[in-house]
Amino acid sequence: MDKHEKPERLEWSGKAVKPEQPLRGAPEFWRTFHWDKQERIERFTQNFRSVGGHVERLASPEEASEFIADKARELRAKYIVRQQEPDLEQLHLEAKLPEAEVAVWNSDGSGTDYWKARAAEADIGVVMADHAVAYTGSVAVMSSPEKGRSVSLLPTVLMILIPADCIKTRLGEVLKEFDELGPGRLPAGIHFISGPSRSSDIENDLTIGVHGPGIVYALIVG
Repeated sequence: MDKHEKPERLEWSGKAVKPEQPLRGAPEFWRTFHWDKQERIERFTQNFRSVGGHVERLASPEEASEFIADKARELRAKYIVRQQEPDLEQLHLEAKLPEAEVAVWNSDGSGTDYWKARAAEADIGVVMADHAVAYTGSVAVMSSPEKGRSVSLLPTVLMILIPADCIKTRLGEVLKEFDELGPGRLPAGIHFISGPSRSSDIENDLTIGVHGPGIVYALIVG
């Protein structure tokens, strides 16, 4: 083109052209992919342990209670905090651990700030899982006034009780249930826990337990 010649002017129609998207979301084969119950338990166990978590298979809540009590004595735990959950009340940890103080989150109306401080002092936190995912080795814990998120985030050691029937194959199965709740019914916090807290600095030096429990037990019950 001659340097004195004006370039041809480009016209814009004002209409954006959307790129073709032949696939949206997960492919169909993945939406229908499921493991049976035993496979879900085995895969969850393998994946949770692969990131440094501990897994115990227990036949009943009574066995889970005995395990927590034995581990608390082994660790010489002096203070334990648990969610205010009926299933956790049935563990009777207060009776099994007379040498330790077992506190129940938000059970006396002292307020969130008080209970956050108490959770930060705890040797062990005990929570119930709302969901678990075999494919990722993750546990979902939802917060509420009776289930403060600090119970799972601040103690040195975390014990998570997981009913065997609540372990799903895929993460999408759990997210779908949250989506169906709708924004008005979702809790303030939904926490996915995959083993102990892991943090790395800019040089990728890995440290365990800086921003959460350094030891996490997944107790599969049933």
